[in-house]
Amino acid sequence: MGNPLLTFWNRRDRREEEEERRARRARLLAAAASANRASETVFLILRRMRAPLIVLIAIFSVSVLGLTLIPGQDAEGRPWDMGFFDAIYVMSYTATTIGFGEIPYPFTYNQRMWVTISIYLTVVGWAYAIGSLLGLLQDRAFRSALALQQFTRRVARLAEPFVLVAGYGRAGELLGHSMDALGRRVVVLDKDSERIDGLDLESYHGDVPGLAADARDPGHLGVAGLDHPCCEAVVALTDDDEANLAVVMTTALLRPDLPVIARATTRVMAERMGVFGSPSVVNPFDLFGDHVQLALRAPASYQLLTWLESGPGAPLPPRGAPPASGRWIVCGYGRLGRELTADLRAEGIDVTVIDPSPHDDVDDVVVAGGFEPGVLEAVALEDAVGFVAGTDNDITNLSLVKAARRANPRLFLTARQNRPSSAPLFAAMELDALLVPTEEIAHEVYAQLSTPLLWRFLRAMPALGDAWAADVVDRLTALCGQHLQALWKVRLTEREAPALTSWLASGEGRLGDLLRNPEDRDEPLHAVPLLLLRGDDATLAPGPDVTLAPGDELLLAGWPAARRALDVTLLVDAVLEYVVTGRRVPSSWLWRKLGRPAPDPEETAPRPPARTPS
Repeated sequence: MGNPLLTFWNRRDRREEEEERRARRARLLAAAASANRASETVFLILRRMRAPLIVLIAIFSVSVLGLTLIPGQDAEGRPWDMGFFDAIYVMSYTATTIGFGEIPYPFTYNQRMWVTISIYLTVVGWAYAIGSLLGLLQDRAFRSALALQQFTRRVARLAEPFVLVAGYGRAGELLGHSMDALGRRVVVLDKDSERIDGLDLESYHGDVPGLAADARDPGHLGVAGLDHPCCEAVVALTDDDEANLAVVMTTALLRPDLPVIARATTRVMAERMGVFGSPSVVNPFDLFGDHVQLALRAPASYQLLTWLESGPGAPLPPRGAPPASGRWIVCGYGRLGRELTADLRAEGIDVTVIDPSPHDDVDDVVVAGGFEPGVLEAVALEDAVGFVAGTDNDITNLSLVKAARRANPRLFLTARQNRPSSAPLFAAMELDALLVPTEEIAHEVYAQLSTPLLWRFLRAMPALGDAWAADVVDRLTALCGQHLQALWKVRLTEREAPALTSWLASGEGRLGDLLRNPEDRDEPLHAVPLLLLRGDDATLAPGPDVTLAPGDELLLAGWPAARRALDVTLLVDAVLEYVVTGRRVPSSWLWRKLGRPAPDPEETAPRPPARTPS
């Protein structure tokens, strides 16, 4: 007999697991019900065709009935009544304007009169029905419902992991193209129908389902694949913090297992989002302030971070030379100004703020717009080392930068770009640092979604110092040139690297041996290892003598050809044997038989019998 206490606890655990499964099923069914209610709009709109269809059916029925009641005559002049089948057949080709003639016998004058009336009636009925149909096709509600139904089918047919993106502004567009370059699928929601229509004009490699809908509605998120088994993450990038909060809340309640990345422009909103689980909140102004801090302390680290966050194909950004000390002037004490002022003062830097409104929470404030005559001279711009134009107006920021450069050409200039259309103007200014909030968000989200190893590398990299980062940049540029090539992850597991199983178990697997060219082992692969993850321990930029172990994960940067060559080494035993030992082994049974060395003739020649002693 078993232990009754143990049996009780086992039953309790099973009961809790069953209740959790039921609760999860109920949440998913609720989301599915909301999605079904959203898609049923198509059938509600189609009811507008009910009256035209009733009119057509009534005209057809009366015309058929009249043909059966009006007497006719056969070829011999005898009375003959048309049956229902013949009447339906005659009215079918008459109403559709095909016109096969008078069958099975020539019509009488009464029948011809009735058919004439039926022809005009059907013309009127078809005109009414076609006009109603054309009006329905032009109806915005009908087109929205039809687009919703097509979108639902496209999402339901997805059979590979995808990322649900709520908000397809500039940040969503950059993120979509970056994920598409990695071969990852995305599904898009946005309130602006023009942005969704523009998806068909984008140069995506794969199909990108898009729906013009409000992301606040849980039904729309359900239609977009929130409860789809292939949904791997949810990203809220709308320009409305409340809408992003609604996406975070819906995902946390309906799919708490999914990772969520949301955009927030204030610390208060970030705290409200943090109530729902542990979403990753991206504040572009806070993020830019941290980047400015990093650029001041370690320019090479900031250069490496921005290069890797930009994704494959990105050019190497220039390495700046920001001033290590001195006074900074910040024009505009809004969201960017607050973050930058706090971050600069955290570095021990003196900051003077210029803003049209007085602020009690900051010292050394000049109450002015910054563009009034004499304001920049009053703050002693010639003695400053850094200048920030951080207002929410691009024209104002450009004029402030121009005036500051004229007053002090040695200034480290930073500005904020608010609109994508202003990009050529800011590029012509040749600024030392530029904040584009949408690009800052897209790069940060890309770093988190592309691979967790890249995210971990970027977070741990600044602590290793600027000289270390400069060495990594030199290694990458020597290998890839001035444009970043592929970034990929390798898991040294039995499933993904079956050829390495025994080699890793022996404890003799070295990283340098693995990263050799399978065509010529004396030539290393064009790949730079950025991170080695073993359990919870991460090693950044591991050397060639590092010993590998089963279950290790590697983050590599290099040429796509190197990635393909490494995949062959991971899968084919013979290739691994050559890469490690230099010995070529046939890879198939037939080639092993054909490649077997011929026996020595001296060993196969017959030998004389041995002599026996006499």
